[in-house]
Amino acid sequence: MATTTQIEWTDATWNPVTGCSKITRGCDFCYAERFSERFRGVPGHAFENGFDLTLRPERLRQPLTWREPRRVFVNSMSDLFHKEVPTAFIDAVFDTMEQADWHTFQVLTKRSSLMVKYLRRRYDTKSAPVHIWLGVSVEDKQNLVRLKHLKTAQASVKFVSFEPLLGPLGEVDMNGIDWAIVGGESGPHARPMAEEWAIEIRDHCHAAKVAFFFKQWGGIRPKSGGRLLRGREWNQYPRMPKAATARAMAAE
Repeated sequence: MATTTQIEWTDATWNPVTGCSKITRGCDFCYAERFSERFRGVPGHAFENGFDLTLRPERLRQPLTWREPRRVFVNSMSDLFHKEVPTAFIDAVFDTMEQADWHTFQVLTKRSSLMVKYLRRRYDTKSAPVHIWLGVSVEDKQNLVRLKHLKTAQASVKFVSFEPLLGPLGEVDMNGIDWAIVGGESGPHARPMAEEWAIEIRDHCHAAKVAFFFKQWGGIRPKSGGRLLRGREWNQYPRMPKAATARAMAAE
């Protein structure tokens, strides 16, 4: 677990799985792949196998040792619902998240249909605990189906990361969603994001009373373009249900 992170919308990262495979154009210039492949073949390095999918069971219990409540981005270097991650291993990740309920876990996937099936299997007719937020990545109009999947998911808190935002989305119904993150691509091959694309999503969020977070414009480096959208920062988070808020405060 990383005790610090430069990802603006979270406090820490936890990677019980690393590595992934590309499924849509939002994956083309993946920052996690770029970082991991730098160390392929380095003996003893955590990324000696580069970006090959790797289960890391020794990390499964890490959040239980971290007593200070914080937001934890799960698998910033992978996708928990990758088809090659065994269900039993996903179960172990959820077991830890459920036990470490003083943290807020943020789980983000592009494999939205697999996430929906897993949640149905695990929770039956109930929803995931309020401290486990479930989200999907949507980079363009062609992948808005992930948002539809998310709306059917048995999650108490649902969020969407529109990053890297690669085109206009048009009309997007954000009803039933708790939080939206928007960000441009970063890295040497970063594709530009138009202001009107971000503004359009912001306006849809306002209409549906969805918390809106503008992460970055992107560019060669994540911080290259700054974080201002129409002259201000947007740092909204979903409102935590009262029970979860009280539990987090009691753990401090």
